[in-house]
Amino acid sequence: MPIHRFVWLQLASILSVSSGASAIPPSDAALDPPRVVENPGPEYAASTRPFQGIPGIECAANGRLWATWYGGGPTECRENYAMLATSAGDPAKWSDVKLVVDVPGLVRVFDPCLWHDPDGRLWFFWAQGFTWWDGRAGVWAMVTSNSSDEKPTWSKPRRLCDGIMMNKPIALSNGDWLLPVSIWSRPPQVTDPAHVHDTTATTGSHVYASSDHGKTWTLRGTSNVDERMFDEHMVVERKDGVLWELVRTNYGIGEAFSKDRGATWEGAGPSKTVTHIPSARFFIRRLASGKLLLVRHNPPDMKTRSHLTAYLSEDDGRTWTGGFLLDDRECSYPDGVQASDGTVHVIYDHERKGAKQILVATFMETDIAAGKPVSGKTKLRMLVNQATGTDPSAKEPAR
Repeated sequence: MPIHRFVWLQLASILSVSSGASAIPPSDAALDPPRVVENPGPEYAASTRPFQGIPGIECAANGRLWATWYGGGPTECRENYAMLATSAGDPAKWSDVKLVVDVPGLVRVFDPCLWHDPDGRLWFFWAQGFTWWDGRAGVWAMVTSNSSDEKPTWSKPRRLCDGIMMNKPIALSNGDWLLPVSIWSRPPQVTDPAHVHDTTATTGSHVYASSDHGKTWTLRGTSNVDERMFDEHMVVERKDGVLWELVRTNYGIGEAFSKDRGATWEGAGPSKTVTHIPSARFFIRRLASGKLLLVRHNPPDMKTRSHLTAYLSEDDGRTWTGGFLLDDRECSYPDGVQASDGTVHVIYDHERKGAKQILVATFMETDIAAGKPVSGKTKLRMLVNQATGTDPSAKEPAR
């Protein structure tokens, strides 16, 4: 009998005594490749989704836009799957869902992410785990070399590591690539205790590194900012070579710094230069100009997920200027990309269970600096996708 099977039998036996779980462990389907559904049928229609959100965006060399998000089921639950849509370059005109990544049964697909690597390839990442959070999950990816095409050819899905990665990787100046992968600090919450993975030794805001253009990935280092909540961390390489990591926390944004390309982290604590509402995703990225772009919530009460606003920094995040309001309504989970012509596209969700809209805002650096539309290229609240399903039930937690 294989060793891992023997361990599962022992664990299941213990659980059956303490919690009534079955003595026969279920198959570890979260480790199996998902279904990749091209040209999805009516079972994935907008009318079947009472919930959707948590988007990501990328732009190909020819201006083609790609968007991803997840939905399905009444909330964040085992019925979730990830979707992919595209635009020929007009952010106001998007295709229907072109591709779906799905695992039937108790495994959910969630937190997708898009990233063009320095070699020009488009990576499509997502997480897989049992029901809401099993303590382990796993980062998966497919890659295409022809993202400028409407129907690119994708590689087979590949599992890269344990954890969840929903924010873009970063390519360092020395050529290394880093994935910001987290093992949440919260205890696992699943419908069957046989699927629980102990996070005691693995929890943290990790960075996985590749020095061979993404062929292999290894754990390089871990930070542990106090009161981190779902992590959703992002890394910026400052001009002095220090890595600056920002982390979602219960009080807003925490930070940590690394002088050895992510192997060790220091200074973990509340950010001294970035304020934010408690426990919400934000977005930070370096622009072609060398300035940093920050998109965060800026509501009057500093509590509500509204007033999504863009800012600029010319000194590596020490001070911020501008303040261009993208949407003053309920909205969340911004992600962004800058096209080769300087246009910035920021995608986000609006009312995941109400309007169920995925939206995109397009603007220029000059608009951010002025705090208002001045470029003549500003377009806000453009619809990427809207689901129309209805389901009043919501049995699992949400972020």
